[in-house]
Amino acid sequence: MTQPLYTIAEILAATGGSTDLVPATPIGSISIDSRELGPDALFVAIKGDRFDGHDFVEQALANGAVAALVSRGRGDRRIVVENALDGLRDLARAARARSRAVIVGVTGSVGKTTTKEAIRVVFEAAGETHASIKSFNNHWGVPLMLARLPEGAQFGVFEMGMSGPEEIRPLAQLVRPHITVITTVAAAHLEAFGSLDGIARAKAEIFAGLEPGGTAVINADHPQLAVLLEEALAAGVSNIVTYGEARGTDWQILDVETAADRSFATIIHNDVRHGLVLNVPGRHMVANATAALAVAYQAGVEIAVALRALAGFGLQAGRGLRQVLGPVDKPLLLIDESYNANTASMKAALDVFTTQVAPQGRKVVVLGDMLELGAQSAALHASLADAVRASGAEQIYLVGEAMGALAEALGRDRVSAHTATASEMAPILRNNLAYGDAVMVKGSNGVGLSTIIDHIVKQFALN
Repeated sequence: MTQPLYTIAEILAATGGSTDLVPATPIGSISIDSRELGPDALFVAIKGDRFDGHDFVEQALANGAVAALVSRGRGDRRIVVENALDGLRDLARAARARSRAVIVGVTGSVGKTTTKEAIRVVFEAAGETHASIKSFNNHWGVPLMLARLPEGAQFGVFEMGMSGPEEIRPLAQLVRPHITVITTVAAAHLEAFGSLDGIARAKAEIFAGLEPGGTAVINADHPQLAVLLEEALAAGVSNIVTYGEARGTDWQILDVETAADRSFATIIHNDVRHGLVLNVPGRHMVANATAALAVAYQAGVEIAVALRALAGFGLQAGRGLRQVLGPVDKPLLLIDESYNANTASMKAALDVFTTQVAPQGRKVVVLGDMLELGAQSAALHASLADAVRASGAEQIYLVGEAMGALAEALGRDRVSAHTATASEMAPILRNNLAYGDAVMVKGSNGVGLSTIIDHIVKQFALN
Protein backbone atom coordinates (compact mmCIF):
# COMPACT_ATOMS: atom_id res chain seq x y z
CA MET A 1 0.00 0.00 0.00
CA THR A 2 1.24 3.47 -0.89
CA GLN A 3 2.14 5.55 2.14
CA PRO A 4 -0.69 8.02 2.84
CA LEU A 5 -0.09 11.74 2.70
CA TYR A 6 -1.50 12.20 6.19
CA THR A 7 -3.60 10.60 8.87
CA ILE A 8 -6.56 12.46 10.31
CA ALA A 9 -4.53 12.92 13.50
CA GLU A 10 -1.77 14.66 11.51
CA ILE A 11 -4.30 16.92 9.80
CA LEU A 12 -5.77 17.89 13.18
CA ALA A 13 -2.29 18.60 14.54
CA ALA A 14 -1.47 20.83 11.56
CA THR A 15 -4.77 22.72 11.38
CA GLY A 16 -6.11 22.71 14.93
CA GLY A 17 -9.40 21.38 13.57
CA SER A 18 -12.00 19.14 15.17
CA THR A 19 -13.73 16.04 13.82
CA ASP A 20 -15.50 12.82 14.71
CA LEU A 21 -13.32 10.78 12.35
CA VAL A 22 -11.02 8.06 13.63
CA PRO A 23 -7.52 9.63 14.11
CA ALA A 24 -5.74 6.79 12.30
CA THR A 25 -7.84 7.19 9.14
CA PRO A 26 -5.44 7.64 6.18
CA ILE A 27 -5.67 10.45 3.63
CA GLY A 28 -4.08 9.62 0.29
CA SER A 29 -4.89 12.72 -1.77
CA ILE A 30 -6.20 16.27 -1.53
CA SER A 31 -8.63 18.02 -3.87
CA ILE A 32 -10.65 21.22 -4.08
CA ASP A 33 -12.82 19.84 -6.91
CA SER A 34 -15.64 17.53 -5.87
CA ARG A 35 -15.60 15.97 -9.36
CA GLU A 36 -11.91 15.06 -9.32
CA LEU A 37 -11.07 12.99 -6.28
CA GLY A 38 -8.09 10.72 -5.86
CA PRO A 39 -7.90 7.69 -3.57
CA ASP A 40 -8.76 8.29 0.11
CA ALA A 41 -9.33 11.95 -0.74
CA LEU A 42 -9.62 14.95 1.55
CA PHE A 43 -11.92 17.53 -0.04
CA VAL A 44 -11.03 21.12 0.94
CA ALA A 45 -14.02 23.45 0.75
CA ILE A 46 -12.39 26.74 -0.19
CA LYS A 47 -14.43 29.78 -1.18
CA GLY A 48 -13.48 31.29 -4.54
CA ASP A 49 -14.65 34.20 -6.62
CA ARG A 50 -17.28 32.13 -8.44
CA PHE A 51 -17.95 29.09 -6.27
CA ASP A 52 -18.01 28.16 -2.59
CA GLY A 53 -16.66 24.68 -1.96
CA HIS A 54 -19.03 24.29 0.98
CA ASP A 55 -21.86 23.96 -1.53
CA PHE A 56 -20.20 20.80 -2.87
CA VAL A 57 -19.24 19.00 0.33
CA GLU A 58 -22.09 16.50 0.13
CA GLN A 59 -21.28 15.81 -3.51
CA ALA A 60 -17.62 15.26 -2.66
CA LEU A 61 -18.45 12.83 0.14
CA ALA A 62 -20.90 11.01 -2.13
CA ASN A 63 -18.19 10.79 -4.80
CA GLY A 64 -15.87 9.00 -2.41
CA ALA A 65 -14.03 11.61 -0.35
CA VAL A 66 -12.96 10.26 3.04
CA ALA A 67 -13.36 13.65 4.69
CA ALA A 68 -13.99 17.32 4.02
CA LEU A 69 -12.00 20.22 5.48
CA VAL A 70 -14.59 22.94 6.08
CA SER A 71 -14.85 26.43 7.55
CA ARG A 72 -18.40 25.97 8.75
CA GLY A 73 -21.05 23.35 9.37
CA ARG A 74 -21.11 20.14 11.28
CA GLY A 75 -21.80 16.59 10.30
CA ASP A 76 -20.33 13.26 9.46
CA ARG A 77 -16.76 13.21 8.09
CA ARG A 78 -16.11 16.94 8.45
CA ILE A 79 -12.91 18.42 9.80
CA VAL A 80 -13.94 21.86 11.02
CA VAL A 81 -11.40 24.69 11.04
CA GLU A 82 -11.75 28.45 11.30
CA ASN A 83 -10.99 28.94 7.60
CA ALA A 84 -10.62 26.12 5.05
CA LEU A 85 -8.07 27.94 2.87
CA ASP A 86 -5.97 28.73 5.93
CA GLY A 87 -6.30 25.08 6.89
CA LEU A 88 -4.96 24.11 3.47
CA ARG A 89 -2.01 26.46 4.03
CA ASP A 90 -1.40 24.81 7.40
CA LEU A 91 -1.25 21.42 5.68
CA ALA A 92 1.16 22.87 3.14
CA ARG A 93 3.43 24.12 5.94
CA ALA A 94 3.31 20.71 7.60
CA ALA A 95 4.25 18.99 4.34
CA ARG A 96 7.14 21.38 3.80
CA ALA A 97 8.38 21.06 7.38
CA ARG A 98 8.66 17.27 7.22
CA SER A 99 10.12 17.15 3.68
CA ARG A 100 13.77 16.44 2.95
CA ALA A 101 13.33 17.12 -0.76
CA VAL A 102 15.26 19.66 -2.81
CA ILE A 103 12.61 22.32 -3.39
CA VAL A 104 12.54 24.59 -6.45
CA GLY A 105 10.32 27.63 -6.99
CA VAL A 106 9.76 29.00 -10.51
CA THR A 107 8.31 32.33 -11.61
CA GLY A 108 8.61 34.67 -14.59
CA SER A 109 6.52 36.58 -17.10
CA VAL A 110 7.05 33.99 -19.83
CA GLY A 111 7.95 30.31 -19.76
CA LYS A 112 7.43 29.51 -16.08
CA THR A 113 5.11 26.54 -16.69
CA THR A 114 7.31 25.10 -19.44
CA THR A 115 10.44 25.62 -17.36
CA LYS A 116 8.75 23.98 -14.37
CA GLU A 117 7.91 21.02 -16.60
CA ALA A 118 11.47 20.82 -17.94
CA ILE A 119 12.81 20.77 -14.37
CA ARG A 120 10.26 18.09 -13.47
CA VAL A 121 11.38 15.90 -16.37
CA VAL A 122 15.02 16.24 -15.33
CA PHE A 123 14.31 15.50 -11.67
CA GLU A 124 12.15 12.48 -12.51
CA ALA A 125 15.18 10.96 -14.21
CA ALA A 126 17.04 11.26 -10.90
CA GLY A 127 14.50 10.35 -8.21
CA GLU A 128 10.97 10.63 -6.84
CA THR A 129 9.62 14.00 -7.88
CA HIS A 130 6.54 16.03 -7.02
CA ALA A 131 5.59 19.04 -9.17
CA SER A 132 2.78 21.52 -9.59
CA ILE A 133 0.21 20.43 -12.15
CA LYS A 134 -1.22 22.63 -14.89
CA SER A 135 -0.82 26.26 -13.81
CA PHE A 136 -1.76 25.85 -10.16
CA ASN A 137 0.37 28.83 -9.18
CA ASN A 138 -1.84 31.25 -7.23
CA HIS A 139 -2.99 31.80 -3.63
CA TRP A 140 -4.85 28.48 -3.52
CA GLY A 141 -2.94 26.52 -6.20
CA VAL A 142 0.45 26.75 -4.50
CA PRO A 143 -0.71 25.60 -1.05
CA LEU A 144 -2.71 22.79 -2.68
CA MET A 145 0.35 21.59 -4.61
CA LEU A 146 2.59 21.90 -1.55
CA ALA A 147 0.10 20.08 0.68
CA ARG A 148 0.25 17.19 -1.81
CA LEU A 149 4.05 16.85 -1.42
CA PRO A 150 4.74 13.23 -0.40
CA GLU A 151 6.99 12.82 2.61
CA GLY A 152 9.38 10.59 0.65
CA ALA A 153 9.82 12.81 -2.42
CA GLN A 154 13.41 13.67 -3.29
CA PHE A 155 12.55 16.71 -5.41
CA GLY A 156 9.72 19.24 -5.48
CA VAL A 157 9.03 21.86 -8.15
CA PHE A 158 6.48 24.63 -7.62
CA GLU A 159 5.30 27.35 -9.97
CA MET A 160 4.36 30.78 -8.61
CA GLY A 161 2.38 33.37 -10.54
CA MET A 162 1.01 36.82 -9.89
CA SER A 163 -1.33 39.45 -11.24
CA GLY A 164 -0.35 42.17 -8.75
CA PRO A 165 2.30 43.21 -6.21
CA GLU A 166 2.86 41.26 -2.97
CA GLU A 167 1.34 38.04 -4.35
CA ILE A 168 4.51 36.00 -4.87
CA ARG A 169 6.08 36.86 -1.50
CA PRO A 170 3.64 34.83 0.68
CA LEU A 171 3.76 31.93 -1.78
CA ALA A 172 7.57 31.86 -1.69
CA GLN A 173 7.57 32.05 2.11
CA LEU A 174 5.21 29.08 2.15
CA VAL A 175 7.24 26.96 -0.30
CA ARG A 176 10.68 27.96 1.10
CA PRO A 177 12.62 26.85 -1.99
CA HIS A 178 16.27 25.90 -1.98
CA ILE A 179 16.52 27.10 -5.60
CA THR A 180 14.51 29.87 -7.24
CA VAL A 181 14.18 30.49 -10.97
CA ILE A 182 13.09 33.69 -12.69
CA THR A 183 12.60 32.88 -16.37
CA THR A 184 12.24 36.43 -17.73
CA VAL A 185 10.53 39.78 -17.26
CA ALA A 186 8.08 40.93 -19.93
CA ALA A 187 4.93 43.01 -20.36
CA ALA A 188 2.44 40.73 -18.62
CA HIS A 189 -0.14 42.20 -16.19
CA LEU A 190 1.47 45.54 -17.02
CA GLU A 191 -1.56 47.56 -15.90
CA ALA A 192 -1.01 46.43 -12.30
CA PHE A 193 2.65 47.51 -12.19
CA GLY A 194 3.09 50.45 -14.53
CA SER A 195 6.54 49.45 -15.79
CA LEU A 196 8.76 46.48 -16.53
CA ASP A 197 10.93 47.41 -13.56
CA GLY A 198 7.81 47.14 -11.39
CA ILE A 199 7.14 43.67 -12.77
CA ALA A 200 10.76 42.68 -12.11
CA ARG A 201 10.57 43.78 -8.48
CA ALA A 202 7.37 41.82 -8.01
CA LYS A 203 8.96 38.70 -9.52
CA ALA A 204 11.91 39.24 -7.17
CA GLU A 205 9.57 38.72 -4.21
CA ILE A 206 10.37 35.03 -4.71
CA PHE A 207 13.75 35.68 -3.06
CA ALA A 208 11.92 36.39 0.22
CA GLY A 209 11.26 32.68 0.62
CA LEU A 210 14.66 31.36 -0.46
CA GLU A 211 16.19 29.12 2.17
CA PRO A 212 19.44 30.35 3.77
CA GLY A 213 22.34 29.44 1.51
CA GLY A 214 19.96 28.88 -1.40
CA THR A 215 20.52 29.70 -5.06
CA ALA A 216 18.80 32.16 -7.37
CA VAL A 217 18.85 31.10 -11.04
CA ILE A 218 18.11 34.09 -13.27
CA ASN A 219 17.71 34.50 -17.03
CA ALA A 220 20.09 37.25 -18.18
CA ASP A 221 18.54 37.94 -21.58
CA HIS A 222 16.32 40.91 -20.73
CA PRO A 223 16.87 44.55 -19.73
CA GLN A 224 15.60 44.06 -16.16
CA LEU A 225 18.49 41.78 -15.15
CA ALA A 226 20.10 44.59 -13.14
CA VAL A 227 16.88 45.09 -11.17
CA LEU A 228 16.67 41.38 -10.35
CA LEU A 229 20.32 41.25 -9.28
CA GLU A 230 19.81 44.31 -7.09
CA GLU A 231 16.74 42.74 -5.47
CA ALA A 232 18.55 39.42 -4.94
CA LEU A 233 21.43 41.12 -3.17
CA ALA A 234 19.01 43.18 -1.07
CA ALA A 235 17.30 39.95 -0.02
CA GLY A 236 20.63 38.51 1.12
CA VAL A 237 20.97 35.98 -1.68
CA SER A 238 24.63 34.97 -1.77
CA ASN A 239 24.54 32.40 -4.59
CA ILE A 240 23.33 33.84 -7.91
CA VAL A 241 23.53 31.86 -11.14
CA THR A 242 22.73 33.35 -14.55
CA TYR A 243 21.86 31.72 -17.85
CA GLY A 244 21.14 32.89 -21.37
CA GLU A 245 22.74 34.00 -24.61
CA ALA A 246 24.30 37.07 -23.03
CA ARG A 247 28.09 37.07 -22.70
CA GLY A 248 29.42 36.26 -19.26
CA THR A 249 26.48 34.17 -18.07
CA ASP A 250 27.24 31.14 -15.90
CA TRP A 251 25.33 28.92 -18.34
CA GLN A 252 25.87 30.50 -21.74
CA ILE A 253 23.77 29.47 -24.74
CA LEU A 254 25.59 29.40 -28.09
CA ASP A 255 24.94 28.21 -31.65
CA VAL A 256 21.15 27.90 -31.39
CA GLU A 257 19.53 26.16 -34.33
CA THR A 258 15.80 25.57 -34.60
CA ALA A 259 13.79 23.51 -37.02
CA ALA A 260 10.07 22.88 -37.31
CA ASP A 261 10.11 20.28 -34.56
CA ARG A 262 13.58 20.33 -32.92
CA SER A 263 16.16 22.64 -31.39
CA PHE A 264 19.91 22.40 -30.97
CA ALA A 265 22.37 24.47 -28.95
CA THR A 266 25.72 24.44 -27.23
CA ILE A 267 25.70 25.25 -23.51
CA ILE A 268 28.94 26.34 -21.85
CA HIS A 269 29.35 26.00 -18.09
CA ASN A 270 32.63 26.19 -16.24
CA ASP A 271 34.41 26.17 -19.63
CA VAL A 272 32.84 22.82 -20.51
CA ARG A 273 30.67 22.60 -23.65
CA HIS A 274 27.48 20.54 -23.60
CA GLY A 275 25.37 19.66 -26.63
CA LEU A 276 21.66 20.28 -26.00
CA VAL A 277 19.11 18.58 -28.25
CA LEU A 278 15.40 19.20 -27.72
CA ASN A 279 12.42 17.49 -29.30
CA VAL A 280 10.66 20.87 -29.43
CA PRO A 281 11.30 24.01 -31.52
CA GLY A 282 12.22 27.52 -30.42
CA ARG A 283 15.02 29.66 -28.92
CA HIS A 284 12.79 30.25 -25.92
CA MET A 285 12.58 26.48 -25.39
CA VAL A 286 16.39 26.31 -25.39
CA ALA A 287 16.40 28.98 -22.67
CA ASN A 288 13.83 27.06 -20.61
CA ALA A 289 15.85 23.87 -20.93
CA THR A 290 19.05 25.68 -19.94
CA ALA A 291 17.33 26.87 -16.77
CA ALA A 292 16.52 23.23 -16.04
CA LEU A 293 20.18 22.29 -16.59
CA ALA A 294 21.31 24.98 -14.16
CA VAL A 295 18.79 23.83 -11.56
CA ALA A 296 19.77 20.19 -12.02
CA TYR A 297 23.44 21.02 -11.44
CA GLN A 298 22.61 22.97 -8.26
CA ALA A 299 20.48 20.04 -7.06
CA GLY A 300 23.27 17.53 -7.58
CA VAL A 301 21.86 15.84 -10.69
CA GLU A 302 24.49 14.83 -13.24
CA ILE A 303 24.43 16.98 -16.37
CA ALA A 304 24.49 13.89 -18.59
CA VAL A 305 21.32 12.63 -16.89
CA ALA A 306 19.67 16.01 -17.34
CA LEU A 307 20.60 16.25 -21.03
CA ARG A 308 19.20 12.78 -21.75
CA ALA A 309 15.96 13.64 -19.95
CA LEU A 310 15.55 16.94 -21.82
CA ALA A 311 15.99 15.19 -25.16
CA GLY A 312 12.61 13.56 -24.56
CA PHE A 313 10.88 16.66 -23.20
CA GLY A 314 7.55 17.48 -24.88
CA LEU A 315 5.16 20.39 -25.05
CA GLN A 316 1.82 20.65 -23.27
CA ALA A 317 -1.68 21.58 -24.41
CA GLY A 318 -2.00 25.32 -24.82
CA ARG A 319 1.78 25.80 -24.80
CA GLY A 320 2.94 24.77 -28.24
CA LEU A 321 1.42 21.28 -28.40
CA ARG A 322 1.47 20.06 -31.99
CA GLN A 323 -1.31 17.87 -33.34
CA VAL A 324 -1.33 16.26 -36.79
CA LEU A 325 -4.95 15.80 -37.81
CA GLY A 326 -6.49 13.94 -40.70
CA PRO A 327 -5.03 11.80 -43.49
CA VAL A 328 -1.35 10.91 -43.43
CA ASP A 329 -0.75 12.11 -46.98
CA LYS A 330 -2.31 15.55 -46.41
CA PRO A 331 -2.83 16.36 -42.72
CA LEU A 332 -3.69 19.60 -40.99
CA LEU A 333 -1.00 20.65 -38.51
CA LEU A 334 -2.42 22.41 -35.44
CA ILE A 335 -0.08 24.25 -33.04
CA ASP A 336 -1.87 25.00 -29.79
CA GLU A 337 -0.52 28.11 -28.02
CA SER A 338 -3.94 29.06 -26.67
CA TYR A 339 -3.19 29.18 -22.95
CA ASN A 340 -1.46 32.52 -22.54
CA ALA A 341 0.16 35.43 -24.35
CA ASN A 342 2.15 38.60 -23.88
CA THR A 343 4.41 40.38 -26.33
CA ALA A 344 7.47 38.27 -25.51
CA SER A 345 5.72 34.90 -25.78
CA MET A 346 3.75 35.99 -28.85
CA LYS A 347 6.93 37.02 -30.69
CA ALA A 348 8.67 33.81 -29.60
CA ALA A 349 5.81 31.67 -30.93
CA LEU A 350 5.71 33.60 -34.22
CA ASP A 351 9.48 33.18 -34.53
CA VAL A 352 9.08 29.40 -34.19
CA PHE A 353 6.28 29.50 -36.77
CA THR A 354 8.68 31.03 -39.31
CA THR A 355 10.44 27.65 -39.50
CA GLN A 356 7.18 25.76 -39.97
CA VAL A 357 6.26 24.52 -43.43
CA ALA A 358 2.62 23.77 -44.14
CA PRO A 359 2.17 20.07 -45.02
CA GLN A 360 0.49 20.83 -48.37
CA GLY A 361 -1.39 24.05 -47.88
CA ARG A 362 -1.21 27.50 -46.29
CA LYS A 363 0.35 28.88 -43.15
CA VAL A 364 -2.38 30.32 -40.92
CA VAL A 365 -2.22 32.21 -37.62
CA VAL A 366 -5.12 32.85 -35.26
CA LEU A 367 -4.13 35.49 -32.71
CA GLY A 368 -6.19 36.62 -29.71
CA ASP A 369 -5.92 39.64 -27.43
CA MET A 370 -3.07 39.92 -24.96
CA LEU A 371 -4.88 40.92 -21.77
CA GLU A 372 -3.99 43.16 -18.80
CA LEU A 373 -1.55 45.42 -20.66
CA GLY A 374 -3.11 48.68 -19.49
CA ALA A 375 -2.48 51.96 -21.29
CA GLN A 376 0.21 50.41 -23.49
CA SER A 377 -2.10 47.73 -24.87
CA ALA A 378 -2.65 49.27 -28.32
CA ALA A 379 1.05 49.97 -28.88
CA LEU A 380 2.08 46.49 -27.73
CA HIS A 381 -0.47 44.79 -29.97
CA ALA A 382 0.65 46.91 -32.93
CA SER A 383 4.27 45.99 -32.18
CA LEU A 384 3.56 42.41 -33.25
CA ALA A 385 3.16 43.40 -36.91
CA ASP A 386 6.75 42.75 -37.97
CA ALA A 387 6.79 39.34 -36.28
CA VAL A 388 3.52 38.37 -37.96
CA ARG A 389 4.87 39.39 -41.36
CA ALA A 390 8.14 37.52 -40.77
CA SER A 391 6.27 34.35 -39.77
CA GLY A 392 5.20 33.76 -43.35
CA ALA A 393 1.54 33.50 -42.40
CA GLU A 394 -0.58 33.62 -45.53
CA GLN A 395 -3.84 34.01 -43.65
CA ILE A 396 -4.23 36.03 -40.45
CA TYR A 397 -7.27 35.76 -38.18
CA LEU A 398 -7.60 38.09 -35.18
CA VAL A 399 -9.83 37.74 -32.13
CA GLY A 400 -10.63 40.48 -29.61
CA GLU A 401 -10.99 44.24 -29.45
CA ALA A 402 -7.33 44.92 -28.65
CA MET A 403 -6.24 43.08 -31.80
CA GLY A 404 -7.71 45.98 -33.75
CA ALA A 405 -4.40 47.79 -33.23
CA LEU A 406 -2.53 44.92 -34.88
CA ALA A 407 -5.05 44.90 -37.74
CA GLU A 408 -4.34 48.58 -38.35
CA ALA A 409 -0.58 48.05 -38.18
CA LEU A 410 -0.73 45.17 -40.66
CA GLY A 411 -3.26 46.83 -42.93
CA ARG A 412 -6.83 45.62 -42.96
CA ASP A 413 -6.36 43.98 -46.35
CA ARG A 414 -3.82 41.57 -44.78
CA VAL A 415 -6.30 40.34 -42.18
CA SER A 416 -8.52 37.48 -43.30
CA ALA A 417 -11.06 38.09 -40.52
CA HIS A 418 -11.31 39.96 -37.23
CA THR A 419 -14.00 39.09 -34.68
CA ALA A 420 -14.79 40.24 -31.16
CA THR A 421 -15.01 36.73 -29.71
CA ALA A 422 -13.64 33.23 -30.23
CA SER A 423 -17.16 31.87 -30.71
CA GLU A 424 -17.64 34.19 -33.67
CA MET A 425 -14.31 33.14 -35.19
CA ALA A 426 -14.91 29.38 -34.90
CA PRO A 427 -17.39 29.05 -37.82
CA ILE A 428 -15.24 31.32 -40.01
CA LEU A 429 -12.27 29.03 -39.52
CA ARG A 430 -14.43 25.98 -40.03
CA ASN A 431 -15.28 27.26 -43.51
CA ASN A 432 -11.77 28.40 -44.45
CA LEU A 433 -9.28 25.87 -43.10
CA ALA A 434 -8.40 22.78 -45.09
CA TYR A 435 -6.29 19.66 -44.82
CA GLY A 436 -2.69 20.52 -45.65
CA ASP A 437 -2.73 23.80 -43.72
CA ALA A 438 -0.46 24.62 -40.76
CA VAL A 439 -2.38 26.60 -38.13
CA MET A 440 -1.05 28.28 -34.99
CA VAL A 441 -3.53 29.56 -32.40
CA LYS A 442 -2.23 31.92 -29.69
CA GLY A 443 -3.73 34.41 -27.24
CA SER A 444 -4.42 35.07 -23.57
CA ASN A 445 -6.40 32.36 -21.81
CA GLY A 446 -9.25 34.76 -21.05
CA VAL A 447 -9.97 35.19 -24.76
CA GLY A 448 -11.13 31.56 -24.91
CA LEU A 449 -9.16 30.40 -27.92
CA SER A 450 -9.18 26.86 -26.50
CA THR A 451 -12.72 26.63 -27.90
CA ILE A 452 -11.28 27.23 -31.35
CA ILE A 453 -8.76 24.46 -30.75
CA ASP A 454 -11.63 22.14 -29.80
CA HIS A 455 -13.57 23.07 -32.95
CA ILE A 456 -10.57 22.47 -35.22
CA VAL A 457 -9.77 19.11 -33.60
CA LYS A 458 -13.40 17.99 -33.85
CA GLN A 459 -13.60 19.00 -37.51
CA PHE A 460 -10.29 17.64 -38.78
CA ALA A 461 -9.47 14.62 -36.60
CA LEU A 462 -10.28 11.31 -38.26
CA ASN A 463 -12.39 9.01 -36.08
